[in-house]
Amino acid sequence: MVALVVPVAAYAAARQLDRVSLVQATAATCASALLGGAAILLARKGLRTIERTIGRAGGAGSARVGRLLGMLGVCVGLTAGIALGVYGLLNFFG
Repeated sequence: MVALVVPVAAYAAARQLDRVSLVQATAATCASALLGGAAILLARKGLRTIERTIGRAGGAGSARVGRLLGMLGVCVGLTAGIALGVYGLLNFFG
């Protein structure tokens, strides 16, 4: 869930604060890729634990939702990274 909040907070900070530029906010958004990756790893560990305990540990739905949100966070972070790279290239050649 945190991976999804980081891009929104970074964009809001760029719009509201004069000290934070849009480039800095986009760079901060790239952190959601790392947090999303951590969510995927934790979901994998949870699903492995559930499989090992033959479902008695519970939480299979939460692990699946965590994996889905982690994948979404990785996609948002990678998209922000690509946007930042294209912006850098446009500034370098333009």
